[in-house]
Amino acid sequence: YEVDPLTLLNRRRLTDSPDTSGGRLSAMAFRGIEESLDAGQREVLPPATDLARWSLEVDKGRQVWRYLEEGEDVDSKQNPVASAYFTGADISKVLPDLPPPKSIRNSLRNGIQFFSKLQTSDGHWAGDYGGPMFLLPGYTIVMHITKVPIPEATRLEIIRYLSNLQTEEGGWGIHIESLPTVFGTALNYVVMRLLGVARDDPRLSRARDWLEPRGGCLGIPSWGKFWLATLGVFQWEGVHSLFPEMALLPRSFPLHTARMWSYCRTVYMPMSFIYGSRFSGPITKIVEELREELIFEPYHSVDWPKARSFVAPEDLYTPHTWPLEASFAVFNAYEKVAPQWLRSKALDWVYELLRKEDEFTKYIDIGPVNKMINMLCVWVREGQDSSAFREHVARVPDYLWMGHDGLKMNGTNGSQLWDTSFMVQALIESGIKDEFADVFRKAHDYVDVAQIRVDHPDHDTYYRDQTKGGWPFSTRDIGWVVADCTGEGLKAALICRKHNYTRTPLSETRLYDAVNILLLMQNDTGGYATCEKTRGWHFFEWFNASEVFGEIMIDYDYVECTSSALQALCLFREMFPEHRKTEVTSAIKRATDFMMSIQLDDGSWEGMWGICFTYGTWFGVEGLVDAGFPPDHPRLQRACQFLVAVQKQDGGWGETFMSCVERRYVQHPQSQVVNTAWAVLSLLKAEYPDQDVIRRGVLLLIERQQPNGDWVQESISGVFNKNAMISYSNYKNIFPLWAIGRYCDAYPDDAEIVLATSERR
Repeated sequence: YEVDPLTLLNRRRLTDSPDTSGGRLSAMAFRGIEESLDAGQREVLPPATDLARWSLEVDKGRQVWRYLEEGEDVDSKQNPVASAYFTGADISKVLPDLPPPKSIRNSLRNGIQFFSKLQTSDGHWAGDYGGPMFLLPGYTIVMHITKVPIPEATRLEIIRYLSNLQTEEGGWGIHIESLPTVFGTALNYVVMRLLGVARDDPRLSRARDWLEPRGGCLGIPSWGKFWLATLGVFQWEGVHSLFPEMALLPRSFPLHTARMWSYCRTVYMPMSFIYGSRFSGPITKIVEELREELIFEPYHSVDWPKARSFVAPEDLYTPHTWPLEASFAVFNAYEKVAPQWLRSKALDWVYELLRKEDEFTKYIDIGPVNKMINMLCVWVREGQDSSAFREHVARVPDYLWMGHDGLKMNGTNGSQLWDTSFMVQALIESGIKDEFADVFRKAHDYVDVAQIRVDHPDHDTYYRDQTKGGWPFSTRDIGWVVADCTGEGLKAALICRKHNYTRTPLSETRLYDAVNILLLMQNDTGGYATCEKTRGWHFFEWFNASEVFGEIMIDYDYVECTSSALQALCLFREMFPEHRKTEVTSAIKRATDFMMSIQLDDGSWEGMWGICFTYGTWFGVEGLVDAGFPPDHPRLQRACQFLVAVQKQDGGWGETFMSCVERRYVQHPQSQVVNTAWAVLSLLKAEYPDQDVIRRGVLLLIERQQPNGDWVQESISGVFNKNAMISYSNYKNIFPLWAIGRYCDAYPDDAEIVLATSERR
């Protein structure tokens, strides 16, 4: 498993010429490695606005950053501590240094004391959920086309953010730690220009210099082609058919839209509406200039059909299959003869589907990509004065996040329920939970308000499943339940009820509703997917046209979703042993069998939503132990042996995001506190007998703790679809606290022993 860091860093020099080999993929890891190693030294451009005027305002989980008007009292902010912390303002007065921890439990107390002060007024923990570099372009392009003003403070801080994230080579990557891609560079170039950065600005000159030898924007992947055609920089003849008539096929058709993964389906449908309408924004002066700046040949001479399948080697992760190319040949030919009446019928039905998505999610939509395309569709069909368009505009701020490096777009409208549920579980194992009873109460209040209490009207007609009783990833308003979020939310609610940390526990009826959702969402395999049961088959991936994502077409069974559901059902059965006893017991047995079936030969589990094998193994171990597996079970012993085998010399654990990309364990040059915490939690849960192995990991967490009780953000820790990384800024606090607390519970005597000088920070 061990990969020599110097070999990795030197290997980057061998990839000056782009290719599609494993060497190119390996090279992408170095940006993340360098960012991690230089985290404390990398210069961040000075704020473009007055940080004291940024205010994080929340309401039932909704997070909106507001820039206070001149004359508004900056001391009257709703969440002053969180506002200062996340923007990078001086926090020394509100979060001062604490006495150095003399024992392991002191370190735990310092950490909880710090993190509890970041809890928002409605009980959740807000956080940076950015990372992907292809989100702001959709926001900027749609705001530009629809002429919705972007506030000046927002404009300035987006420019600062992109300036901070521009790579040494001059471009932007697919995510914040990747090397440049045409996808990231061309689209973020567009953002900078639309926001007023001049063509001859050195930042944009460097970006063009990087793009030119790669064919300019012509080699951008399919999502990029869509956005550029929507803006008018590309021609629709350069985009493969998105065939909106697919939605008119019978639901029984094996490749029907309804069988797609929810996130894929909700992006494809509005894209197909824009494509089918052949809508492009007005060809203004800036659009004409972008054509000249991003296409390094005469615009009138571009062979647009040839550009459809051209993807730059830097970007290509999932190549086209022959079935996909054959489908494109048929669909592209159909476009020349498509009956207008049939196209209109298809667009009407697609529009009805996406409008129901708007209504069911209160115009937030499942994510920022379909949010902005849906908003554009409404503008095209109903106009800027329609109530639906105004509702869309009002919800745009839900996705914008002001961070220390500027203003970005989050991957959803937050991770509120997810993070809060984990923190409840970390607190209950801390051994000092009674000191933070008010934190528990507020957290439960948020878990309470976040539960989805209704099924959407006619949900099956619009390709949706039941939702009543489930929990979302973020807020109740978003209207999408997720299996693992329902599991974690149910665990948090049960814990607060069991330990009397709330005066208003969830009623038995609401708990039963949650269990009902978990029973309904279990697949025939025994596993759990994300938002729905799996509806399609793996051959759907033959038609993955994204080019940059892996396993995006259908909803798969995941170790994380299965384990969270399994753990929740086990805790529920302990507290309510007679409720649907046979069904709950059967679901636990089937989930356990599935978990065993996907354990890898080396004892690990592959994580699909976090980085990566330490994350997946943590879920695997937690699930099996809660299901009743004893410490000497071979499954648990193999998992522990895997973790011990990849422990680093300093006692910690660390993976780069290339573990997700290449689907093998890739060592990080430095231990990471988040990976270390997951490994420590796993070993403690499995009662691994060698205390020294675990203690060394705990001591590393303590050594990395800051004087005020915080931890520094290290390398990125989240992922989706193999190749896109995403930030979970609260993980660096929640999981070290949880790991240290579990250690104190397992070894209470050691938790109180005064640390040797060499063991302190």
